[in-house]
Amino acid sequence: MPTPQDMTTDLAPGVLDALQHQVAVFARRAEQTRLGGVGRVHNSMDRAAYLLLNRLDQEGPMGVKALAAGMGIDSSTVTRQVAPLVDTGLVKRTSHPEDGRAVVLQLSPRGKARLEEVRASRRELMALVTEGWAEDEREIFCNLLTRFNTALSEIHFTQAPQVPPAS
Repeated sequence: MPTPQDMTTDLAPGVLDALQHQVAVFARRAEQTRLGGVGRVHNSMDRAAYLLLNRLDQEGPMGVKALAAGMGIDSSTVTRQVAPLVDTGLVKRTSHPEDGRAVVLQLSPRGKARLEEVRASRRELMALVTEGWAEDEREIFCNLLTRFNTALSEIHFTQAPQVPPAS
């Protein structure tokens, strides 16, 4: 199996250097703005909360383990990140319908409304940032960014340290 070093020998280092630099700049800018949108909603929801609420909205109620697995993070991280969302009423904890001992996380009506408010603000920001872009340019950029994020996820999951089986 080729190493990352083997794969870069066939590619122009100038393009890869420019790409890694632009990704670093993007990460900084994204964190600075939190891609939070514009107006009064600007910077009003952190990345972790947005991603958790968005996943619950898209996939419906689920347990902590399923949520963690789907996001590629560990259960303790999800538990820590969900706690303030429960405290503020954006997420509800309910009992699993088939196993009353298990906890299921669900987007509350308040969480759904708040998520839509943030999404609308972020859509406005994306429109502002890409003002002057043709619709097909936005689509191409979105497709390439999705492909890039998918590849990063795949690398993360294939290079994650394996936990040895219990003896």
